[in-house]
Amino acid sequence: MEYRHLGRTGLLVSPLCLGTMNFGPHTTEPDSYAIMDKALDEGINFFDTANVYGWKTGEGVTEQIIGRWWAQGGGRREKVVIATKLNGNMSTDNWPNFSKLSALNIKRACEASLKRLQTDYIDLYQFHHVDRNTPWEEIWQAMEQLVQEGKILYAGSSNFAGWHITKANETAKARHYMGLVSEQSLYNLTERTIELEVIPACEDYGLGVIPWSPLAGGLLGGVLKKIEEGRRANERTQARIDTLRPQIEAYENFCADMGESPADVALAWLLSNPVVTAPIIGPRTMEQLTGSLRALEIQFTDEQLQKLDEIWPGPGGPAPEAYAW
Repeated sequence: MEYRHLGRTGLLVSPLCLGTMNFGPHTTEPDSYAIMDKALDEGINFFDTANVYGWKTGEGVTEQIIGRWWAQGGGRREKVVIATKLNGNMSTDNWPNFSKLSALNIKRACEASLKRLQTDYIDLYQFHHVDRNTPWEEIWQAMEQLVQEGKILYAGSSNFAGWHITKANETAKARHYMGLVSEQSLYNLTERTIELEVIPACEDYGLGVIPWSPLAGGLLGGVLKKIEEGRRANERTQARIDTLRPQIEAYENFCADMGESPADVALAWLLSNPVVTAPIIGPRTMEQLTGSLRALEIQFTDEQLQKLDEIWPGPGGPAPEAYAW
């Protein structure tokens, strides 16, 4: 495993990030343990979760599963770089101040995640969404306090626009604080909007990009072949397939010519971008986890990258050249 720095930090993480959103709702606790053990065996040391994953009766079930897995010992906690998130409402009856990024909720949410995770610190604490009603001075003051208390090490964002990243980090700079070190965004061959302004902002400020939904909800995972084999897509996925069928067919044929699986090509394409730190893989099964490892070995020629751009055109480059002279 060749580890990468998380953005401009000295922190080394694996080029694949283990997403845990399925742990609890779709993957049993014993199977979740087995997947996490296997991930460590393969050198994957970067795990992503959120307080709202596996949400049930106001508690983050997924974080609890990770915490109980760590409690087994064996150096599990020490080996893992854990990223979790806050923003969503964690109150069962929508009581105020249990969501967003007020200083009160940042403190409350962090302490609750630490308890569920059975750890005394979070490596990467991420804002799951921007909070337009809380000033960055308040947000950073709360985060600085958590750093001073040893409860978090780094701050990251998720689903931010380029200008949100700029505003956040310029405010942090004025406070002599490190600011954001990563951005977790929707990014895959079918969804390339972040190439306009988010990726340029991340590159300029030294943020590592952590793509979520790298397989576009399964569209890039060989979906047409799976349908031919008798699997059925849900109504929403089928509508997207119908809209994008010519591109999906061209993509799956391209992958077949390469001799690689569509899912591996999709992950490898993201990893070919130097701003990307690690796509998030969210396996429900052990087979899905181990299958993703092939992506680390795929290298593209310039011609192959150009062909992928022809099949899945991006916005045309960064702003403003993508839409202006």
